[in-house]
Amino acid sequence: MAEKQKHFHSGHRQRMKQEFLARGIEGWPDHRVLELLLFYTIPQGDVNELAHELIEQFGSLSGVLDASVEELCKVKGVGEHTAVFLRMLPAVLGRYQASRTRLNDVINSPEDAYPWLEPYFFGARNEMVYVLCLDGKRQVLGVRKVAEGSIEMAEMNARRIAEEAMGLRAARVYVAHNHVSNLAIPSQDDWLTTDALRAILAPISIYLEDHLVFVDGDMVAMSESHKLRGLQFV
Repeated sequence: MAEKQKHFHSGHRQRMKQEFLARGIEGWPDHRVLELLLFYTIPQGDVNELAHELIEQFGSLSGVLDASVEELCKVKGVGEHTAVFLRMLPAVLGRYQASRTRLNDVINSPEDAYPWLEPYFFGARNEMVYVLCLDGKRQVLGVRKVAEGSIEMAEMNARRIAEEAMGLRAARVYVAHNHVSNLAIPSQDDWLTTDALRAILAPISIYLEDHLVFVDGDMVAMSESHKLRGLQFV
């Protein structure tokens, strides 16, 4: 009986893999995608029930992948190996998306900057600040992480951005940060940071192209926001 059950589960796994290779995961429910992932950390047995339990516990596939290792390990059947694997996936996907961009791309607008910066915020649970550095011809020189946790210390973060930009000999920069509140509306701290940044960059001939706010794959450019309080991005 045990041998028959083992053979059944093995056949089920193979069928799911073949279906993925033939048609991808379009239309699959979250628990089925998760079940396929679990095949690679739990090599034997039925993981369908565990996939369902994880989705129920965390609400969605994204909720599972955003959960901490400690939270995942509290679910019966999830060991450290599986928890680390699941937690690693958003970071790997972010790196994959970032690696598809190329240095020397020309950035003429916030829309051009989006594919360069969005991967760095994929799955982020903390507020982070990045700077996209360009040369005088608007070609990409690189992206640098400036801060994580809070951007309330506007002047300090502005100086860090200036240091990173100078290190790459940038002539222009896009600054970007995310809101973990899921509201892509520039806050008062965002305006203070922008004010401080423009004041620090101007004397060293580095031009602030824009300040971008990211939320769950969406982006708001402060240059296009009605809350700019009279700041001019020209």
